[in-house]
Amino acid sequence: MKKLIHQPDFGMFVLRVFAGAAMAIAHGLGKVPPSEGLIGGVTALGFPVPVLFAWCAGLAELIGGGLIALGLYTRVASLFLGFTMFVAAFGAHGADPFQKQEMSLLYLAICVFFMFAGAGSWSLDRIFRKK
Repeated sequence: MKKLIHQPDFGMFVLRVFAGAAMAIAHGLGKVPPSEGLIGGVTALGFPVPVLFAWCAGLAELIGGGLIALGLYTRVASLFLGFTMFVAAFGAHGADPFQKQEMSLLYLAICVFFMFAGAGSWSLDRIFRKK
């Protein structure tokens, strides 16, 4: 009997849409425009031009999360968002207990997955790649 949906494609779709949308809505929206607290945190990490890097972090979460959810430029969006999550986990939360690092590490792992696997069959990347 033929399956109606290919289960791995569906699973990848659910992970991509949920993780991307959750990142954009729950994390990115609150960082664009960057608050003084975010800019201060970026300054404390030693980044030059902290206002620019605070904007980059917020946009990586908001736009990158949205692109991942759509499955559009997924590998590139995952690269930028993954870098942001790396800095969050090992820079901003580097001295914190694992429970504080866990979410950024989980998003980092998801980004690494999509950097290597791509967006999957149910994505805008696949639609545009066919043309």
